[in-house]
Amino acid sequence: MRFKPKPFREPVPFRCLYCLDCCRGRHVYLTLNDIERIARAGHDPQDFVTFSVEGDKIRFVLAVREWDLGCFFHDPETGKCRVHDANPIICRIYPFMVSRRPLGVDGEMPFEYMGQRLWLYYDESCPGINAEEPEITITPEEIAELGLRFEEEFLGTDMAGFAELLDKLES
Repeated sequence: MRFKPKPFREPVPFRCLYCLDCCRGRHVYLTLNDIERIARAGHDPQDFVTFSVEGDKIRFVLAVREWDLGCFFHDPETGKCRVHDANPIICRIYPFMVSRRPLGVDGEMPFEYMGQRLWLYYDESCPGINAEEPEITITPEEIAELGLRFEEEFLGTDMAGFAELLDKLES
């Protein structure tokens, strides 16, 4: 199941049904703050951080298991995340998406937030969207805020910062 974008303009009820689609076969980018938060929760970055080279940039990516391409922190027995309280911003955003450009989806419109023009979507194939007995209602403002935070942190994530973070964590 791949992301099927649907414009997100109004609050949406949500309940994770542990379908595991978001925890398998996805490239989860990490920011330095994500890495630090997870490390401070007791996990060694050497176990969960991998690298991706994209052009002249080195990106930090959450490790996956080889046998099923599942996230390193996904518990296959319970379907739950072992670092849910410290999980990466991208995981906090999903099954939603924040874009700086329209995707060409019917009904999409820009969403103005904090002086920024964004396009917001949710994955209509996610069974947790509009699920019966939702746990929470997610607003476009919440997702826009997380998207802007991710963008800012991601742009400031580099190898020098990673090396500094590792030194800081060791002391």
